[in-house]
Amino acid sequence: MEKIVLNGKDLTLDEVIKVAREHAEVEIAEEQIEAVKNSRAIVDKIVEEERVVYGVTTGFGSLSEVSISKEQSEELQENLIRTHSSGYGNPLKEDEVRAVMLIRINSLVKGVSGIRLETINTILEMLNKNVIPHIPEKGSLGASGDLAPLAHMVLPMLGLGKAYYEGELLSGKEAMDKAGIEIIKLQAKEGLALINGTTVLTAIGALATHDAIELLKLSDIAGALSLEAHRGIIDAFSENLHTIRPHAGSLATAKNIRTLTEGSTYLTHTADIRVQDAYTLRCIPQIHGASKDSIAFVKEKVEIEINAATDNPIIISEDEVISGGNFHGELMAQPFDFLGIGAAEIGNVSERRIERLINKQLSVFPSFLVKNPGVNSGFMITQYAAAAIASENKILAHPASVDSIPSCENQEDFVSMGTIAARTARDIVENSRRIVATEIMAAVQAIDFRKEEGFKLGKATQVAYDKVRETVAFIENDKDIEIYDELEKMTEILVDGSLLHAVEEAVELEIQ
Repeated sequence: MEKIVLNGKDLTLDEVIKVAREHAEVEIAEEQIEAVKNSRAIVDKIVEEERVVYGVTTGFGSLSEVSISKEQSEELQENLIRTHSSGYGNPLKEDEVRAVMLIRINSLVKGVSGIRLETINTILEMLNKNVIPHIPEKGSLGASGDLAPLAHMVLPMLGLGKAYYEGELLSGKEAMDKAGIEIIKLQAKEGLALINGTTVLTAIGALATHDAIELLKLSDIAGALSLEAHRGIIDAFSENLHTIRPHAGSLATAKNIRTLTEGSTYLTHTADIRVQDAYTLRCIPQIHGASKDSIAFVKEKVEIEINAATDNPIIISEDEVISGGNFHGELMAQPFDFLGIGAAEIGNVSERRIERLINKQLSVFPSFLVKNPGVNSGFMITQYAAAAIASENKILAHPASVDSIPSCENQEDFVSMGTIAARTARDIVENSRRIVATEIMAAVQAIDFRKEEGFKLGKATQVAYDKVRETVAFIENDKDIEIYDELEKMTEILVDGSLLHAVEEAVELEIQ
């Protein structure tokens, strides 16, 4: 696999995925090494001259008026990490922590943070050897950045805290020793450079954004299968219709449905068998398209943020050391709230299409998509479960960014809650993926009820159908299955990408 070379300028979301989930190796671009060293030299000079610079020769937050001597500067940095590691809850997943370390390195190599090259190389070595700090997911306000979770990331570098190595949770020192990585002692400014920034919220949100992009494509596949199952009217997806209201997401969705169903004989035209379809079928381009537009905006913001310097102070030059607000998460908190809302709407509309498939009053199919309903319940409770998940999403989708609780003796008096926005967006994406998995499974079951009618699926929906049937069989009788197991198998081919990969080998699906 190719190495990912970090220069602080052009890291992409796809590269984040390669490192976080495929364990691509990382190195620092040669041209950034001098920039890092020059930035550190400025910090050393500030300390030597005992100039007043926030976080270097002063305390932190509301303690910025407290002077710190040269002799106390190293103690200050370690104390910072020990006391700021105040997180709570389940640990972040391995891919999330790997994304955190990657994005932090990319920020630091810009050469405006005043950190030593040796310190950056320690994180780099941890990433390449897969030493994964134990980072509780809760405890960040998203300003001044992700202080608590990033402090947990730093602890093992100092021989403290906990970390996973080769699948085992160890003390930080033991994990570093087993991986053959030397622990370090922080010098002036370094603790602050490591923990003051939006890195955790950006990492979680970046992975969720990637997964949401896949979810959007999967939702189009689900919608196309449901449309064919109902013998839906293809006229609503005409390019001529959508070019007169040319939102990019709507245009892309309509094109995807036409591409997926090309050659289908299930689909009908206006007045063939009905005049129009219900909104959840007829308005797929407008509904899915709105989420596509939102998530395209989020992706744009993510790719700015993963190449940003977000700590404080920022060292532009010897004469320009600025204590600003680049650590503030509001710029990403709002986009990640949009991400959650966009993903929740995909789950909402998918759940309604499940209801339309299993309700005999809304379709030509038997109750709950099963033979002999009564003795068999079939897909009855799959809709209950999908409805419960959709309802949970509605609560999770309340925007975190509209909240703020002042902190640090009111010095940090307006915070973003961006890490909560990122975590809830992640959870909503995962929930909606389960709903879409349920819809695809139900739509394929419905299509099988029409086999005797002799219709033909579209070029790409046939690929999707075949992939599903490699994984889960037609449900003939309740006594033959435990439906949770079938849903789990169905969900797995969405999570591992195999269903989407199979379809995209046949056709190209668009987001914008």
